Amino acid sequence: MNEGDENANDEAIESPVSAERIDRRLLELLVCPITKTTLEYDEANQELVSRKARLAFPIRRGVPHLLPGEARHLDDKRQS
Repeated sequence: MNEGDENANDEAIESPVSAERIDRRLLELLVCPITKTTLEYDEANQELVSRKARLAFPIRRGVPHLLPGEARHLDDKRQS
């Protein structure tokens, strides 16, 4: 492992729900594929939320799925 890999781990977020790691730098770079606005990280639901599009994109196994067809409408009730 090189020094760059070690620093990358310092900037990751560990989710208590799934114990998966999400890189903070990645989250800062991602935007909504529809509105091109910033996304908010919802750690509890493991989603990236676009308030402007009113969509929540799932994060599965640490990978954001930014396909509109996979997004949940914020008006929809969250299933437990």
